Amino acid sequence: MSELRLPLVGAEPGPRTFVIDTNVLLYDPRAIFVFQEHDLVIPMTVIEEIDQFKKDLNEVGRNARTVSRYLDKMRDKGSLREGIITEGGGHIRVDYTTHGPDLPITWGPENNDNRILRSVLRLQRELSGNVAFITRDTNMRLKCDALGIPAEDYQNARIDVDEQYTGIVERQVSGEVIDELYANSRCPLDVVEGVHPQQIVVLSAAESANKTAMARVDSVRKQLKLVGRHNEGVWGIRARNKEQLFALDLLLDDSVHLVTLNGVAGTGKTLLAIACGLKKVADEAVYRKLLVSRPIFPLGRDIGFLPGDVEQKLNPWMKPIFDNLELLLSTRNDHDRSNREPEYTYLMDQKIIEVEPLTYIRGRSIPGQYLIIDEAQNLTPHEVKTVLTRAGEGTKVVMTGDPNQIDNPYVDAMSNGLTYTVERFKESHLAGHVTLRKGERSELAELAAKLL
Repeated sequence: MSELRLPLVGAEPGPRTFVIDTNVLLYDPRAIFVFQEHDLVIPMTVIEEIDQFKKDLNEVGRNARTVSRYLDKMRDKGSLREGIITEGGGHIRVDYTTHGPDLPITWGPENNDNRILRSVLRLQRELSGNVAFITRDTNMRLKCDALGIPAEDYQNARIDVDEQYTGIVERQVSGEVIDELYANSRCPLDVVEGVHPQQIVVLSAAESANKTAMARVDSVRKQLKLVGRHNEGVWGIRARNKEQLFALDLLLDDSVHLVTLNGVAGTGKTLLAIACGLKKVADEAVYRKLLVSRPIFPLGRDIGFLPGDVEQKLNPWMKPIFDNLELLLSTRNDHDRSNREPEYTYLMDQKIIEVEPLTYIRGRSIPGQYLIIDEAQNLTPHEVKTVLTRAGEGTKVVMTGDPNQIDNPYVDAMSNGLTYTVERFKESHLAGHVTLRKGERSELAELAAKLL
């Protein structure tokens, strides 16, 4: 899924030696394979830290176990102490020497970070400075700078673009093109240039700025399709701005198998996705089930283990999903809600709707379902690959999130799974994307998103 990109540190030609930090391997277990003709050194302290994570029952624990398996498999080819030749011509070896030059006394007590830094500093002196350190830890890069050691963030699976893809573009055409679009609901694609499949194109007439139309790129049929108005709404939800209208157009199109929606809090990403999912499952029976899932990351300090069975334990994490379902499926008699269960519980009992954490999706096959992945900005590209490869025949996947609200310490705004997916799939006719900009939750929520 990912294109291998070697981090470039120092612009020196020829093979170099890279020392890798623990957090890189926990972020991407396949990082050990991307250095091609260069040499990769894994300090023994990193191996010890990987060992500490291997029993964790989460994605970090799985990544730790995967790294250990990769390294153990390499032992069939030779000694990790001496170094094993890679397919690209470089070497991978484990540095079993734990001592190194002393660090300044002001660097604090002995810890794993300082042990790794000493290993990097010793290797730099042994190899005459032809060494660079790869870490996702900002403070480690600052420490390397103080020691005069080249250090870089891990660039593989990181999206570096001048402007993030929004899924929307503006183009100026002749008034006749707009007339044809309204008359036939479509027009030839060659009237615009530089567009991507399923991209929304806001057209304006060259003769009159007030003459406009909104269309979506159909790259298979080589045409622009008029965006529907959806005036009837979806489960009582109507688009309040043009970006929400564009999102509805993608969410309700069964030929688009992957839809990604990002935007600040309160823009309606999750609500629109669930409303369209209910329409497709409960009303039209296009899909067998609506499955809503999200990664489990606490906001602020974790409150620890929760009592009760699985459903009770998951309720706090899934509460945002239940809130949206309750809004869409609220009872009709507003005056008699006191002792009535939310209507969505009936649909959940009938297995029409399922809500579960993303933890349980690995190893599954999910055919014929409308799958919504909420808070996808907290996923790594590796986790997104795991999710998307679960989609079976006839499944539509919708990913929503806000790259500016990330709780996962191993990703950032440009390396998270949602941003990565948007950029990688923008050339596919099976995928569509819209960035929602205007908050519709409340005036206070929109103002908070702008000012805070």
